[in-house]
Amino acid sequence: MKPIARFWARRTVVAAGAAVVISAATSPATLAAGPGAALASAGTLPAATTAAAPPVDALTAPIRVAATSAGPVAYREVGHGTPLVLVMGFAGTMDDWAPSFIDRLGASSRVVELDNAGVGKTAPVGSPLTVTAMANQVSALISSLGLGRTAVLGWSMGGMIAQALAVLHPSQVSKLVLAATQAGTGKALPLPAAAAADAASPNPAAVLSVLFPPGQTAAAQAYAESVVQYPGLYLVSPAVKTAQEIAVAQWLRGADGPGRAEGSLHVPTLVADGTMDALDPVANDRLLARTIHGAQLVLYPGAGHAFWFQDEGQFVPRVEAFLG
Repeated sequence: MKPIARFWARRTVVAAGAAVVISAATSPATLAAGPGAALASAGTLPAATTAAAPPVDALTAPIRVAATSAGPVAYREVGHGTPLVLVMGFAGTMDDWAPSFIDRLGASSRVVELDNAGVGKTAPVGSPLTVTAMANQVSALISSLGLGRTAVLGWSMGGMIAQALAVLHPSQVSKLVLAATQAGTGKALPLPAAAAADAASPNPAAVLSVLFPPGQTAAAQAYAESVVQYPGLYLVSPAVKTAQEIAVAQWLRGADGPGRAEGSLHVPTLVADGTMDALDPVANDRLLARTIHGAQLVLYPGAGHAFWFQDEGQFVPRVEAFLG
């Protein structure tokens, strides 16, 4: 089976509060019968574990659940060293980070990935969902894990959350890496409508078309091949995706308080993106780098929204050098 086909076949549905694994072996009749039949056929995801020392390998590191002041938060740890918190973007789970990317970062950092509010085993944070609320939940996880002052890398919507975290909880953020994301001042260019629709699509091929530029089929297939290696992949529910869309729109129009205050940030910041990002025009990267005092900007020619995977060999060393 081709990688992109496996990317579809190994995805999951989320229903009645249970993540249900849909594998290539799940029959069409079972899928047509609905989530209950799929649950009986495939079985639920294994319970989160609270094992102690984090493994080095992204594919074998267990999903844990931390009890925080903002409710349970699902996370995974890989590597040892100075903490680095990774915040996922719109409609993504922690399993959407390529294992090779996590393992490379874990060679020099204690990488902590998490699921955003309402995703997987992470508790929702109320309605309406906002970037501020998601940032406060990340803050609660940092406190619960005793990470102290940590570096934070956020991708896309995760970069918005990282910015809000730095504004609201500056004592918890030592450095920011903002990947393919936008300022919350209300001055960023809007998301291109067609690309935004593809990003929200339930069709993985449409999502991959946003992450990788036209003609980059090999990179898209390599990414799909990498993330389907995770055991028990799961999806963000349609309701949470809709709530995230509203939160992102609020951030972009400057209606989320921390976004309007990010000009006051003085935390060391690296802004990065690909020059062919269909979802985030390069002008937005330049605006963000100008908005945050002293921010560095690096652009990867020919790469798209998932530049961190396409140019992993260059981006990871740049992040490591930036983090020191």
